[in-house]
Amino acid sequence: MGIYVPDTRLMLEAMLDYRSKSHPELERRLRRAVENTGQVSFAFPEPWEDTASIAANAAADVLDRQDLDKANYRYIAVGSETAIDHAKPVASYVQGMLKRGGYKLNPMMTTFEMKHACAGGTTSLLATAALLGFSGVPEDKALVICSDMARYDAPSTAEITQGAGAVAMVVEQNPRLLELDMDRHGYFASDVDDFFRPLGSVTAKVKGRFSMECYQEALESAFSDYCARRGGSPCDLIDEVDYIALHVPFVKMPEGAVRRMLKKPCGKSPEQIEAFLEKTAFLESMDLNRRLGNLYTGSLYAYLINLLNLQYRKIGEKIVGKTILIASYGSGNTMMVFTAKVSEGAPEVIASWDPEVTEKNARTAGFQEYLNWLGRPKDLDAWRNLLEGVKAPEGRFHLKDFGETGLRIYGRG
Repeated sequence: MGIYVPDTRLMLEAMLDYRSKSHPELERRLRRAVENTGQVSFAFPEPWEDTASIAANAAADVLDRQDLDKANYRYIAVGSETAIDHAKPVASYVQGMLKRGGYKLNPMMTTFEMKHACAGGTTSLLATAALLGFSGVPEDKALVICSDMARYDAPSTAEITQGAGAVAMVVEQNPRLLELDMDRHGYFASDVDDFFRPLGSVTAKVKGRFSMECYQEALESAFSDYCARRGGSPCDLIDEVDYIALHVPFVKMPEGAVRRMLKKPCGKSPEQIEAFLEKTAFLESMDLNRRLGNLYTGSLYAYLINLLNLQYRKIGEKIVGKTILIASYGSGNTMMVFTAKVSEGAPEVIASWDPEVTEKNARTAGFQEYLNWLGRPKDLDAWRNLLEGVKAPEGRFHLKDFGETGLRIYGRG
């Protein structure tokens, strides 16, 4: 797994200070919203960053840390709800950037994009895993990337749950990190209007409280479906897992959903719920999400990276064989529940990770810089002029220009 997050971070205290002066009527609601979400800051993109460039940077992060033959990649799949093109997938742009960047990928592959709000990355992961299972060539691999930029109407209370980042994953038939159980999944889907982004809009539309209710209902329903297919009771099966990983739009949302699930279908007492949360390190593993904000498709997998990293540093080789219940939610809506087991090679893989990779170049941005992002022009000529005045750091894939027809042109610093 690899992760890439923009360097620029906005502290929510700075937002509260600015918005309380510019829109005093929002101050009370914003302060309550910050408290209710549990967030402290979020990442937002530089002028030269978009969904495709951050996806390519996440891919580079994971590809640079392994000596696997790059010619064995058969699929590149991207899950995103902030795509940059109605026809050409983000995965195709990523393939081009990687090729021009010197990565020797075999052109005998296919690239595609999946969309279902925040669950698009998981559908990409499970789809490529299933395809690899039938490929007939043990060396075949897939590169799955979750890449998004969460953006809402501003000023609003939803503004505090923004974020940007990408997570890349290598999928193979004999995985060294996590073994996915592809036999028994739990599903739930319902056509609701809790969250959507109309064509032509750069901001998502969300009904906050209703969306939280949808999340909770979907988790309980998909988990019940998972239990039915496993042939066990919710109470017994939840006690079989060592860890639990959920989509984290903001830290209080999955916490509330897990507490409700443990109480209702699982029948646990308040004391048993607290013991479960402590045993699974559920709350402490959301620290990264608390600081990076909502990564949409990448939120679940940023949590998973942090969980594995923290637990390896704590228990070392004993992490091998641990099971993780994974629940991936996408508004609109769907929930997928499945399990993964920590592989024998996981300690070596996790030991190669840099625990500070997301903080290495992080810097606290001023509010005006954030406002500049919100005001990023739609007009391509104006955006092109904006790009002429900035320079991406060395080694970073970046948006550098637009062609005459509007095609995005990328480079590497």
